[in-house]
Amino acid sequence: MKKLIVCAVLFVSAFSVKEAAAQVRVNVNFNIGSQPVWGPIGYDYVEYYYLPDVEAYYYVPTRQFIYLSGSRGIYSYSLPPRYRNYDLYSGYKVVVNRPRAYRYFNDDRVRYRSYRGNHSQMIIRNSNDSRYYEVKGHPKYKDRGGHGKAKGRGRH
Repeated sequence: MKKLIVCAVLFVSAFSVKEAAAQVRVNVNFNIGSQPVWGPIGYDYVEYYYLPDVEAYYYVPTRQFIYLSGSRGIYSYSLPPRYRNYDLYSGYKVVVNRPRAYRYFNDDRVRYRSYRGNHSQMIIRNSNDSRYYEVKGHPKYKDRGGHGKAKGRGRH
């Protein structure tokens, strides 16, 4: 009787393993359409940008900046007043894809300080890559609702 129970358990577990293996998923994330036009080209997915010139993050999903004021983290739809003249189009942006990137502010400030004042990065707005034609604000953006008008050539 014990042999029958052991065989039954092995038989059932063999099917469980195959079923679990069949449930493996591949997650591929894309958020090209939600990236700002001042973001750098070459990325299909961006969670945060770190802006070394202003020592702040930009969180793409909520379109908010995160910066420190003293020891307090501030979430805002704009940069602090002292950076009101900062040009997001020309400043360097570091793509950071890790949860709660702002928790590593001190590390990122040291790691990316060499990018301060660097203006060599190509941005989405100036790109001719058709992947970015769906980014609102791109010169070749086409509104899927039929309200916008696409300019130029490429996939529309």
